[in-house]
Amino acid sequence: MKQDQGQAGSSFPGVPVLSLVALVLLFTALGLWQVKRLAWKEALIAKVEQRVDAPPVAPPDEAAARASSLPELEYLRVRLSGAYVASGTALVRAVTDLGAGYWVLTPLRTGDGRLIYVNRGYVPTGSRLEAARAATPQGQVSIVGLLRLTEPGGGFLRSNDPAGDRWYSRDVEALARARGLSHVAPFFVDAQTEGTAAARPAGSPVPGLTVIRFANSHLSYALTWFAMAAGSLGLAFWLWRRGAAA
Repeated sequence: MKQDQGQAGSSFPGVPVLSLVALVLLFTALGLWQVKRLAWKEALIAKVEQRVDAPPVAPPDEAAARASSLPELEYLRVRLSGAYVASGTALVRAVTDLGAGYWVLTPLRTGDGRLIYVNRGYVPTGSRLEAARAATPQGQVSIVGLLRLTEPGGGFLRSNDPAGDRWYSRDVEALARARGLSHVAPFFVDAQTEGTAAARPAGSPVPGLTVIRFANSHLSYALTWFAMAAGSLGLAFWLWRRGAAA
């Protein structure tokens, strides 16, 4: 009789059941984390949607721009005025709703003496840097646009090549170094409108093509983790029942 009880006890799948219970806890924790991420992402999207339609404000000053809170200001609608520094212009590879081409980035010298790179808009493939510089408005301009964070390093597959003047991301720090510029803000502005006293030259960039899109798969991730937790719990219960009946 004691031997039979020992055999029954040894057949109880304790380790597999405990392992599955641990997985249930892990998957549940991951699901709850994704729920928190979902709430954060929805709040971020709502904040950005509110910003892009808000009246424009002055861009952050140099102290605020250097603060760690700068990411919280992305897509802030700003107004700035000054004179373009055409020699600092660069062409950055871009794919837009109008097709492949370049972003035209030109620094704007503001009234306080600092430089803010402005993404003036899109020009098609085949455009030349010299032509982009020649099409830069002269004199005072007023820009309304969206504050964007610098994009260091390059694109997904290709790194920026400052020596060859080939750019795959809007890395304002690297652009400033390559052009020998100082006192450059660590952000750039995607122009929505570009007001000048003179008519826009032929071949001017097309502004207002900022794409605001956020990946938001947190709900599907959360449901996946919770489904895996439920499956692990069901399997653990089945093993426990089978072991108890053995």
